[in-house]
Amino acid sequence: QVQLVESGGGLVQAGESLRLSCAASGNIFSINDMGWYRQAPGKQRELVAGTTSGGMAKYAEFVKGRFTISRDNAKKMVYLQMNSLKPEDTAAYYCNAEVRSTRWGLMHDYWGQGTQVTVSS
Repeated sequence: QVQLVESGGGLVQAGESLRLSCAASGNIFSINDMGWYRQAPGKQRELVAGTTSGGMAKYAEFVKGRFTISRDNAKKMVYLQMNSLKPEDTAAYYCNAEVRSTRWGLMHDYWGQGTQVTVSS
């Protein structure tokens, strides 16, 4: 009923940049928080950055000063600008959104299928 699709991942060298995009579609009445998470093989999924509907942002300590999250509410999209990439940033990056499908319904979390980011040294 609600789909999130990520794009923008790829293979880059250390110090380079990537911009990830996530588009939400389907039965959407409103979207509250949106965010980016990442997961490397054998590791737990961790929060990278999050943003509220009003644009307030929060970041994991390990990306502060390097990554920037932003959103376009009209387009139902969220972005992650990643600069000064490091090999330890290598992971699958997942988009998350808290969505209400009807005025009287509950909020539910939805996840994209992920986009791979690989940073070589």
